[in-house]
Amino acid sequence: QVQLVESGGGLVQAGGSLRLSCSASGRTFSRYTMGWFRQAPGKEREFVAAIHWTGGRTYYADSVKGRFTISRDNARNTMYLQMNSLKPEDTAVYYCAATQKPAISSNNNDYDYWGQGTQVTVSS
Repeated sequence: QVQLVESGGGLVQAGGSLRLSCSASGRTFSRYTMGWFRQAPGKEREFVAAIHWTGGRTYYADSVKGRFTISRDNARNTMYLQMNSLKPEDTAVYYCAATQKPAISSNNNDYDYWGQGTQVTVSS
């Protein structure tokens, strides 16, 4: 089992940047494919980005491609989401998630473990 804790959220102006972190407990973090999802008020949770357990493959939602970068440091049991050129529509609670399935997935039903979320607010 793995426990996930997000950090790094906050309030930023449009065009600004934030870096989210997801710290994981457990010795097998390096074997989990990881993902970021977000949920805005009144909307369903949506996929943002995912990274293979090797770190060698990544996948992004079209809405963030070219602006967000997902990465991981298996030695530190931590995953990151660098968010640049933020827009007001990026405002949401951001969640990190982990799956033992080997393939990258954008389907939240494929993820076994979830963090509590961190709020990101982008002002116009």
